[in-house]
Amino acid sequence: MTVRLLTNIGRLWTGNDVFSNAAILVHNDRIAWVGRAADLPQSVPGVVDDIVDVDHVENLGGALVTPGLIDAHTHPVYAGNRYAEMAMRSSGSTPSAITAAGGGIGSTVTVTRGTDPWTLCNGVRERLHDWLLSGTTTVEAKTGYHLTRDGELADVRLLRELEKEPMMPRVHVTFMAAHVVPPEYFGRQRDYIEAVGAWCADAAAAGADSVDVYCDEGHFTTEEARWVLGSGRNVGLLPRVHAGAYSRRGAVQLAAELGCASADLLHHTTDEDIAILARYGVPAVVCPGTALQRGSLPPVRRMLAQGVTVALGSDHNPGHCGITSMSLVISLAVAAFGMSVGDALRAATLGGATALGAPDRGVLAPGRLADIVQWDADHEGAFAWAFGLKPRRVWRGGTPVQ
Repeated sequence: MTVRLLTNIGRLWTGNDVFSNAAILVHNDRIAWVGRAADLPQSVPGVVDDIVDVDHVENLGGALVTPGLIDAHTHPVYAGNRYAEMAMRSSGSTPSAITAAGGGIGSTVTVTRGTDPWTLCNGVRERLHDWLLSGTTTVEAKTGYHLTRDGELADVRLLRELEKEPMMPRVHVTFMAAHVVPPEYFGRQRDYIEAVGAWCADAAAAGADSVDVYCDEGHFTTEEARWVLGSGRNVGLLPRVHAGAYSRRGAVQLAAELGCASADLLHHTTDEDIAILARYGVPAVVCPGTALQRGSLPPVRRMLAQGVTVALGSDHNPGHCGITSMSLVISLAVAAFGMSVGDALRAATLGGATALGAPDRGVLAPGRLADIVQWDADHEGAFAWAFGLKPRRVWRGGTPVQ
């Protein structure tokens, strides 16, 4: 049993409240008490009989402290890069021209399939480690660059095993074989969708938490998405959907019908879509880095005004966005989406926890996981200024990782 007291917290942003001159008492991997230092009890039943007997006392020097950040949308399991494609896109090349030049998702599939497991694992390990060191204690991580049964299941197991290693964030594993149609299924899209639906049970057994489908032009239709998401839900996977990245194809309505855990990206979203998300309680995961890349911003302020739960993601992937810092994502959400700092920080903590179905994190409160970040600042307004605010220290489950 370990009891740790974090003191001299200048400003504590819990997700529910803001305290000045605060303290946090941690018991093993959970928060036992949080509040103003002046209100710290002398004893906490079942935790410590006398506060002077805690195992560790850490003075945080008047810093800002928040819950660990949550990245609710990433694609980290890949090999290679697509830098040349990025340069082409920035010069005005069309998607068809990029594909003709050997780019696009298919190029990552080819390289990832040809990469040995150790090299692939090391690359994913480095990315996850970067997330944790930047203050992100939970990462939603999708498969989707093998697009074979054995490759996708191996990716699920890889993510599940990496999560157990030291200096890794918590990982919410999403099975996303329905990313694009692989070349060996050219002209047989329906066959591929049926195969992916059949793989869902194996993905759940391998340790996946969710299933995702890219429901958009050039990817999969709403009916195809319905088949895969229904298959996943039937074996215990949380359904989530890439919706409205390039066009409106009914994915938001599908997310509502299926009770999806989240609808993601939402670059092309109407007031009707927002009303549906609000009415059916489907969280919206928005990714400012990718939205800026594509020049199409989701109407986040209208979503918030209608009561939609909003979560933030980096959408880290080899073809559009290499961000592994959720503090940078918060800055971009403030600048690009017009979110307040409080709303953006809430979307990167409590909103992410809601989208991932993880009520044990995202807020600093008794009984929640002790995923905590001390920032190099004394006020949350620094997120809007720094564009990548640095943490001084991170605790995952009450254990310091830096």
